[in-house]
Amino acid sequence: MRTSAQATATRPVVVATPTNEFYSRMAYACLAVAIIGFAPTYWIPLVTGRIDVAPILHLHAFVFYGWLTLLVVQSRLVATRQITRHRAFGVLGVSWATAMCCVGIAAAVNSIKQSDVAGFGDAARAFSVVPITGIFFFAALFAIALIKVKRTDVHKRLILIATISLLNAAVGRLFILAIGATPPSATVAPPPVLVTIPAGLIADLLLVPALLHDRKHLGHVHPAYWIGGAALLASQFLRVPISHTAAWHRIAQGFVDLL
Repeated sequence: MRTSAQATATRPVVVATPTNEFYSRMAYACLAVAIIGFAPTYWIPLVTGRIDVAPILHLHAFVFYGWLTLLVVQSRLVATRQITRHRAFGVLGVSWATAMCCVGIAAAVNSIKQSDVAGFGDAARAFSVVPITGIFFFAALFAIALIKVKRTDVHKRLILIATISLLNAAVGRLFILAIGATPPSATVAPPPVLVTIPAGLIADLLLVPALLHDRKHLGHVHPAYWIGGAALLASQFLRVPISHTAAWHRIAQGFVDLL
């Protein structure tokens, strides 16, 4: 019969690899950016009891911060080579990402409806291009990452880009406060879509460490970063002209009618 000391001695030692440890640190960084970005307008008012938002926005916060937390857990499992558990949690990830898309669209529609009541519905329909296209961009990259799940080099990079694409709103809140503007609310008209570009570019800087990491460890930047990063930039800039079109306003109204 083995003693506890012998059992401990024969237990495999799990060691994090440098590359996978990097992705774990990136997951923590994404979570930190999201918390800091929404601290002044959501977390601090929530803790102090001074927040008054629609219930769908609390659900929105729950599922999106839940995704970031799941990303941290998943990246830690990979970093410590607990691949079986990582795959088991992957099933939860699919369900959670699906919930994020549904809740995200519902939150965007809620903002349009509140803006209609306040008298600036057209501005809200134009601005809705940011959250709605952002959700579809995340969903598209997540779907491709699932298809490429056996190509771990592609999979993890697409998941990182998809997650960084969600941080536009968090950085945008800090950007709005930094320039002295009023954060979006039910009684304030949404800003022009153009102002989301600087915040998006700042959020995109999170990809820089990833590019440098590839250069150091691979000798080149992985194509997934070039293609996914270019798609992210294109989506951020194309929102501006799209938001002014009658076609987009019909699409936005279609979501409102649907929900």
